[in-house]
Amino acid sequence: MENILIKNTLILVQPGELAESQDILIENGSIKNVNHYIDSTNFKGTVVDGRNYLFMPGLIDSHIHTGQQLLRGRILDAKPIIWTRVMLPFETQLTEPKMKLSAEIAALEMITSGTTGFVESGSYHMMSAASVYAQSGLRGALSSSTMDDPTLPSAIRMNADEAIQQNNELYDNFNTISNLKVYYSLRALNACSDELILKAADMAKKHHTFLEAHMNEYPAEVQGIIDRTGQHPYEFLESLDVLGPRFIGAHSIFLTSHEKSIIQKHHVKICHCPFSNAGKGVPDTPELLDHHIPAGIGTDGAAHGGLSLWNEMKIFRSVMNLRHGVQKHIPNIMPSKRIFDMTITNGAQILNEQGSLGKIKAGYKADLIGININQPHLYPSGNWQNTLLESVNANDVTEMIIGGKFIMRNREVLTLDQERIMFEVRKWSEENGFI
Repeated sequence: MENILIKNTLILVQPGELAESQDILIENGSIKNVNHYIDSTNFKGTVVDGRNYLFMPGLIDSHIHTGQQLLRGRILDAKPIIWTRVMLPFETQLTEPKMKLSAEIAALEMITSGTTGFVESGSYHMMSAASVYAQSGLRGALSSSTMDDPTLPSAIRMNADEAIQQNNELYDNFNTISNLKVYYSLRALNACSDELILKAADMAKKHHTFLEAHMNEYPAEVQGIIDRTGQHPYEFLESLDVLGPRFIGAHSIFLTSHEKSIIQKHHVKICHCPFSNAGKGVPDTPELLDHHIPAGIGTDGAAHGGLSLWNEMKIFRSVMNLRHGVQKHIPNIMPSKRIFDMTITNGAQILNEQGSLGKIKAGYKADLIGININQPHLYPSGNWQNTLLESVNANDVTEMIIGGKFIMRNREVLTLDQERIMFEVRKWSEENGFI
């Protein structure tokens, strides 16, 4: 941590609130003051000239897959079902060095695109990934891939106790280390026994942490649970008493009216992944948000189009307008504020940081990004929040501060050796027949 004073800058205080010519004082990892003018005469620390920049709360990716980072480009146009055809075979061949490299390139991509926080949905060799994320300075929630289906490949086959122990070890070693915390996971509900579901829920409750699961992503997945239990997925989990405000249902595309009421009743948090989900179905997001269900936005990992939340937000706006806005004759059914609320405000809830992340406000953690707005594709703007959504891309993010520490300055990543990582990932690509 360091003392930082950003002078005379444009800020997105929070979704829906912009302020011009502001100074931001950061001390001890938190935002100390935000004002039109803060005297820097006796200030000891780093002073940043904020002219030509827009500073805003960092973006939060509510659903990534670190273990699929090296699958970039191999999913698009692949025959279904990609989980069994491509992803599962790839993950069974993961090694600790490969996972370390995956985490390194994932961390670099998030930092250089403005993602300050993330929720990892579970993979293998997560201790290797956790070490990288701790070094990177990113704020994240980690979990291990937790399944006990006896038909899984031998390399990843485990029983319920072994699956829980894997996540316990991750928790014991990395919860609260650096900016990290550890969640428990149900990787694929169809591949988790009732015993495993109950044990994962009990461990999450014991540690006062979150339980996350892939939910209602494919019609066949939903039907599988119905065939097994006679209930829809959220109905099934409610019957096991594992739902609550610390449960995250990733995807949640194909929901019945009853399931929506269950989600609302138990204050469950959900996450949509626009680019990935668009190949399967379109969620009823406006309705869910209208019922005060906190929905975040995730990338679903680099295999599904990369880790740029700027891309995901643009895609989401278009999909929502086409599916819901056109039908209801409401062209702004998902206005920019609502989409930024999902990515920032709701993302903070999913990262268990409600009230401490998501605003440039005194008392909040100093997780900020700076965008160079003095560029032809961004300037001038009649509404900067709209321009952020419409026109900003990952390369426009030049500054990143997390917990009061510079992680990137002038697009130079300060916590990881970008040159070495890029060299190693290129070498891996060549050795594995990638271009």
